[in-house]
Amino acid sequence: MIDYDIEKLTEVFPELIPHVFVNKYEKQTIDFADAKAVKALNTALLKSHYNIEYWQFPDTNLCPPIPGRVDYIHHIADLIRKSKISKDITVLDIGTGASCIYPLLGNAEYNWKFVATDANKKSIAYAEKIIIKNKLKKEIQLKHQPVAESVFKGVISSNDKFSVSICNPPFFKDEAEAFEATTRKLKGLGKLTDAVTRNFAGQAHELCFKGGEKAFLHTYLYESSLFKTQCFWYTSLVSSKDNIKSMKKSLAKLGATTVKVIEMSQGNKKSRVVAWTFLTEKEQQDWINK
Repeated sequence: MIDYDIEKLTEVFPELIPHVFVNKYEKQTIDFADAKAVKALNTALLKSHYNIEYWQFPDTNLCPPIPGRVDYIHHIADLIRKSKISKDITVLDIGTGASCIYPLLGNAEYNWKFVATDANKKSIAYAEKIIIKNKLKKEIQLKHQPVAESVFKGVISSNDKFSVSICNPPFFKDEAEAFEATTRKLKGLGKLTDAVTRNFAGQAHELCFKGGEKAFLHTYLYESSLFKTQCFWYTSLVSSKDNIKSMKKSLAKLGATTVKVIEMSQGNKKSRVVAWTFLTEKEQQDWINK
């Protein structure tokens, strides 16, 4: 469990105060099964640690946990540093969502520039308002993905160059599977109610892809092979460890020159990032030199 400085967070974001209570260990905390409390906590974290003054979007949209998202960003920073990419770092964020969370964190922590895509026009509109309110129009560009089943096709042009792509893929094959997973989680917390379940459900376009995570990832892999020299590293979070083997097999067939699996851990939760490149050693060196 992450130990939050609740006192400091309530100072910078007083709206968090109604959600705070003292637990049996005599520590200030919030109810992590309460979606509004979790959103208030994450808003306070963004304001306190990353100087993000405005972060508003509908409660029905997915609210990303900040510690896990910034952990991904830090691992990407390590990957970029080890690859000796030091200038003009531009990141392509696939499925940025209404919260626009990865561009906000990546720019705040490392001053990266972003192109952020999403297939949902309402999510794009909320993300754009967040960008404008935080005066980040020059740093973060939004692109609408016109075909929901596509990843790169329709958003990458022939002149684009990206240091890295990042993605938090949809985990579920349909809304029923997403609802079942949420119900199971809340039941384990002893907090299962209709209202809470709805709050945690998120939007179908944020959580679901026909065929689930595996189908999305293999679409991601295939489409990345269509733009082999336009991105140094392609990366994605992978929730199910069982998908790693088939990803490696597919990437070998598609011509990836390097595949890395980066383990991540947040409290008791374990996940991983898979990173791959199609660039030869010479192409990588040319990229770095330029």
